[in-house]
Amino acid sequence: MRVAVYLPLLLPMLAAVSSRWLAGRMHPRVATWLLTATAVGLALASGFALTALAATAIGQIPLLAALGNWSVGELRRDDPASSTLALFACLLLVAALAAAGRAAVRRARSLIDAARTARRLPTVGPIERVVVLDDPCPDAFALPGMPGRIVVSTGMIDALNAREREALFAHEEAHLTCGHHLFVALADLAAATNPLLRPVAVAVGYTTERWADECAASAVGDRHLVARTIVKAALLTTRHKAAPGGALAMTTRWPATKFRRTGPVPRRVAALLTPPPQSQRLLLSLALAVLVLAALSSIDAARDLDALFDLASIGTS
Repeated sequence: MRVAVYLPLLLPMLAAVSSRWLAGRMHPRVATWLLTATAVGLALASGFALTALAATAIGQIPLLAALGNWSVGELRRDDPASSTLALFACLLLVAALAAAGRAAVRRARSLIDAARTARRLPTVGPIERVVVLDDPCPDAFALPGMPGRIVVSTGMIDALNAREREALFAHEEAHLTCGHHLFVALADLAAATNPLLRPVAVAVGYTTERWADECAASAVGDRHLVARTIVKAALLTTRHKAAPGGALAMTTRWPATKFRRTGPVPRRVAALLTPPPQSQRLLLSLALAVLVLAALSSIDAARDLDALFDLASIGTS
C-alpha cells in the first residue's frame, strides 16, 4: 500500500494538465465520454485512496478495534502511513464527502427545476420542442427535461437569418438529444469531490459544446455557417438572464481562466473552419491506460489494507 495508495492521488494532476490538450485533439463525442469517465473514475479512485489511508487511523480507535477484534498495537506497528498523514487523509475525506454531497444536491435541484420549467413551457412554431420568449434581448439555450425544450428569444430570432436559425436550433437540439447536461453534471460532481479535477470538468463543458457544433454542422451541411452563427450569437448574447440552472447554450462561456491563450468560443470557431476531427486511437489508449492504472492501484491498495488488518487480527489471537 506504500506505493499503490498514492497513485490515485497523483493521477488527477496528470489528467488536469492534459485535459485541454485532449479536448482539442480528439473527436468531441469521444473526448466528452473519455474525459467524463476519467473525471468520475479518478474521483472514485482518489476517494478510495483517502479512505484506505484514513482507515489505518480509524482502525486504531480502541472501541472499533475491540469490535473488529484486532490489535491496536499490531496495526500501529505495521501501518505504512504515519499518524499525521492518516489523520490528514481523514480530514480530506470528510471534506470531499461533504463537497460531493453539496454538489450532488445542488445539481439535482438544478436539473429538477429545469425539468419542471421545461414541462410548463408550451412549444410554439413548426419545430417541436421550441419555445419562443417575447424578449428583445438575444438569447437561446437548451433546457433539459422530459421532454426538454429549446428556448429562444424573439431578439435572437430577429437577429439571425433563416439558415443561421437552422444551425442554432440544430446545436441546441444536439444538447438535448445527446444528454450533454448529464456529462456536465457528472464531471462537475467529480470536480467537487476532488478539486484537482476542475480543469477536466471545464474541458467536458467545452467538448459538449464542440459535440453540439459538429452535430449542427452535420445537420445543416455547412461548417462555415455554424462557425458564423456561433460568432454572431456570441456577439449578440451578453447574458443569459432567462436561463435556469442546468441549461446549455451555444454561446456558453466556460471560465476563460481555465483556457489560457484562447477562449473557448474562438477555439470552437477555429475547429469548425478545419475538417472534422478524426479518432485518435493512441490518445484514447493512453487515457484509458490512466484509468486502468488507477483501478489497479485501488485494487492493490485494497488488498494491502485487508492484509494489514488480517495481521492485526492475528496479533490478538
